[in-house]
Amino acid sequence: MKYVNNTIRINFIFVICIVLLFVLFFGKLGYVALATDVEGTNLQELANSRTIATRTLKAVRGGIYDKTGQTLAQNLNSYTVIAILDESRTKDERYPKHVVDKNMTAQKLSEILYPLNNKMTSEYILGLLQYDDKYGSYQVELGPGGRDITEVTKQAIEALALPGIEFTKTTKRYYPNGDFASYIIGYAIKHDGSDEMVGELGIEGYTDRYLKGKDGSITYQKDAYGYQMAGRDTYETPAQDGYNVYLTLDANVQMYLENAMTEFEKYEPDWVTITVADANDGSITASATYPSFNPNLYNIKNYNNPLTSFTYEPGSTMKIFSFMSAMEEGKYDGSEKYASGNIKVDDYTIRDWNKVGWGSITFDTGFTYSSNVAAVKLAKRVGKNKLTDYYNNLGFGSQTGIELSNEYKGEIDFQYESELASASYGQGITVTPIQMIQALSVISNDGTTLKPYIIDKIIDPNTNEVVYQGKKTELKKVYSTSTINKIKELMDLTVNGEDKTATGRVYQTPAVRLIGKTGTANYAGSNGQYVTGTYNNIRSFAGVFPKENPEYIIYVAVKDFKGTSKNMGNIVKDIVESVAKYRHFDIVPAEKDTTEIVSVANYLNQSTVSAVATAQSSGLTPIIIGDGNMVIDQYPKSETTLLKNSKIFLMTNGTKSAFPDVIGWSSSDLVSLCNILKVPYELNGYGIVTSTNIKAGDIIDVTTIVKADLKKIDPVALTLEKKDDNDDTE
Repeated sequence: MKYVNNTIRINFIFVICIVLLFVLFFGKLGYVALATDVEGTNLQELANSRTIATRTLKAVRGGIYDKTGQTLAQNLNSYTVIAILDESRTKDERYPKHVVDKNMTAQKLSEILYPLNNKMTSEYILGLLQYDDKYGSYQVELGPGGRDITEVTKQAIEALALPGIEFTKTTKRYYPNGDFASYIIGYAIKHDGSDEMVGELGIEGYTDRYLKGKDGSITYQKDAYGYQMAGRDTYETPAQDGYNVYLTLDANVQMYLENAMTEFEKYEPDWVTITVADANDGSITASATYPSFNPNLYNIKNYNNPLTSFTYEPGSTMKIFSFMSAMEEGKYDGSEKYASGNIKVDDYTIRDWNKVGWGSITFDTGFTYSSNVAAVKLAKRVGKNKLTDYYNNLGFGSQTGIELSNEYKGEIDFQYESELASASYGQGITVTPIQMIQALSVISNDGTTLKPYIIDKIIDPNTNEVVYQGKKTELKKVYSTSTINKIKELMDLTVNGEDKTATGRVYQTPAVRLIGKTGTANYAGSNGQYVTGTYNNIRSFAGVFPKENPEYIIYVAVKDFKGTSKNMGNIVKDIVESVAKYRHFDIVPAEKDTTEIVSVANYLNQSTVSAVATAQSSGLTPIIIGDGNMVIDQYPKSETTLLKNSKIFLMTNGTKSAFPDVIGWSSSDLVSLCNILKVPYELNGYGIVTSTNIKAGDIIDVTTIVKADLKKIDPVALTLEKKDDNDDTE
């Protein structure tokens, strides 16, 4: 019986223990079920984190356009080539999902990627494909040449059907014109693996806060595989795309300046800057520099925009302002004679640029000859304080406030009599090109300076609201009408007078009445001393045209130009003549032939046959896009004026658009075609089209990128006999 009683007692204790364990278990279960926080862990948040997902909706960076709507910067889909190296990716050997033949794969990829980036040799790519052997890598990104490739390149690689080669999709900033106004446009780049573009330099940097937009998000419930579950509520904050920025640049005029840079490059300058501004409102029509850079390649070496961040001694173009200051002060008599050659100031002897002068000449002649002695005599009459005030009122020594980053202000401080003297002819002071543009605006604006600007408008694409509008801003009345009329007369004589000694005659052109002033200045070396040498100087030209009713200001400066004044004059004249032709200016002295100008009609909703007939009867050359029977878009728009035989692009309602034969077209016509087709383009060079990657008759779709080679446009034919020039070294 004892044995039996002990057995019963042990079982009873065991049962009691089991019951207690169940009580504890269900108690804990009830606590967990009812509680929101257990041992520092929020159970609701934990559950949500495993079933709720949030995805970022990326904002599209805004585009940058010229004033006619031509694209200067835009976002494009791009791709990065990925090679899967791990054999475990392949589940069926008949359908391999990893790179099988590395040598063949490297060779095939190199044939496509090497032309885009000369680092992508077959040997280099093979090295990347062997990362699994070296580091046990599951996959590898084929950079640098396999990053940011276009849709066309992606399709070419896909056509190879290479096992294990895949792509990741992203966006990149694309500049269709390459090194076209690149210092003005700037660039945007992704840093340190980030997917966010950041604008740097130029408009990309200055208006980054407008361009980048604001990302949105979408929150949804996901299933066990991470996919969004159907029929469940979602919470979405839409992305706000970046604003579109329209510049005051005219791509056609910009092209003329880029053409000029290729000509300047032949004379091996250290740098060149050319700017054309609207003489009526101060807006920048075009601005180019050499050396430049291609923002698609980030091959930039100098991060200073020459327009705003180059400071230098301007030389004799400053005589425009020192002479005007003397006129305004009543200290100028153009018919008064003086002894040219040299003048003693303090302990220095200042000489005219030819070292000996021209004997006794008038002050009017002194201006056209660019006499340093004349400028010094007049500056001494005006005095240091007064001349400083005039220079300040013109904007020298201060930032202009143009919408570009890192603007320098230059230096116009002069204390001693010798410093006053040198300041009168542009030595011993420093300026920027944009300050020269602002100061020259007094000539076209009756003595009042105009603030330069380069943003025409900024538009919110989400609402089509204009959030910023550039406009004409008058700053300060500096000179009277009589002073302006007198300096225009002297600048006219400098370029268009009969006196062969006048320094600006090499700029004379029959296309338009250009008036201006030349300049040649020394510059200091690293030791603080002026550099000496035949070509070690900064040459410049400041002008406005046409004379009577100026529409444009042009300013050119070039350092270490290894050519003559005639060489430089011919390049600048090409620009002026091209603009005159483009804007249908009068050919001096003939009247404008209005029979050669056509006003564009409205062809929208007309039948294709009718629109073609009407355009041809007006003297235009219609380019039909698409195989439809109705016109749904046109470029240029109605009421635009064109020269006879100009092209007009008519988009039809067809489903297929064939590429026309564009060989011999101007770059502006090709750009117009691409814009109306809404396809990106890449231009190599400037001028007329010599070849393209698309054949005439090929069908165009959204994946097309038009690539074209161009050559320089022939300049407008000259009608005046070339005459000997005076190669001044002021």
